Amino acid sequence: MTTDVLARIRTACAQVAAQATYVHIDHEKLGNYARTLSQLDDQVTEDPGRQRIGDDESAAAFVIALDAINFGSGYFPYLRKREGLSGYHTVAGGLRDRVTRHGPITADWLREVDVTTCNEIFDQPDTQFAQELMGLFAIALRDLGEFVAGFDDSFVTFVRASDHSAARLVEQLDRMPFFRDLATYRGLSVPLYKRAQITAFDLAQAFSGSDLGRFDDLHRLTMFADNLVPHVLRVDGVLRFSDDLVARIERVDNIEAGSEPEVEIRAVGLHAVELLQHAVSALGGSMTSGEIDSVLWNRGAGARYKAIPRHRSRTVFY
Repeated sequence: MTTDVLARIRTACAQVAAQATYVHIDHEKLGNYARTLSQLDDQVTEDPGRQRIGDDESAAAFVIALDAINFGSGYFPYLRKREGLSGYHTVAGGLRDRVTRHGPITADWLREVDVTTCNEIFDQPDTQFAQELMGLFAIALRDLGEFVAGFDDSFVTFVRASDHSAARLVEQLDRMPFFRDLATYRGLSVPLYKRAQITAFDLAQAFSGSDLGRFDDLHRLTMFADNLVPHVLRVDGVLRFSDDLVARIERVDNIEAGSEPEVEIRAVGLHAVELLQHAVSALGGSMTSGEIDSVLWNRGAGARYKAIPRHRSRTVFY
């Protein structure tokens, strides 16, 4: 039987978790931890990527363009951030301000983006890692412009081509290299597709679950595997990292993307969220993996989590 991309993600991450060396799940803590997921946390930050801006075309263009550059957490320690804002919110705020000043994002504009354009939008210093990230942003935005050319330069046409399927949207976005979030672990192909999945989730939020935001399989999205949610799970004791990996994280080493420890952090974290989703259901609750991800991502804005270093990987996938 053929399985879609979302099923393949779950299967592969479970296989990684079963043989992991550096990252393990504390199964005894899952039940009690699941009970905390329905509790409101003090730190909830409004996400610009999930707010509607303008008409259908403008709103879809903004959401998808922001998710095209929704990466760089490994570079964030080196960025110039807006006062009081994280790296992600600095980037999101810069792109939103560009739209406010100059009008909606179009495919024609995207195809012309260069490093100078990105520096103007995101106001970054002339330093190695900041400029490296601006270069990657420029590539990602130009790639998106070329991609949308195949849909008559219309973001609405692209979203409608998914036929209300988040899995189909993920598979379409996989045609762009920076969305092709596919690792290899001990000979096993491990799809993760953080940004492609979150694009469907963000569109659903921006369009309130209807029309361009209606995805009939939205509930099947997994966790959006990055470096924050596994960090929250580690701080809260659900994930246990090896001593050597913790030492590397505390030194702010670059945990190389695609290395065994990096793949384990993301894949085992994703599998842990799947187990938490089942635990919530067993308790009589109803949360999708994507909703659990949002709770944990917002939880990560708290001082307790910010006081402890999380892993950093300089990659285009998160």
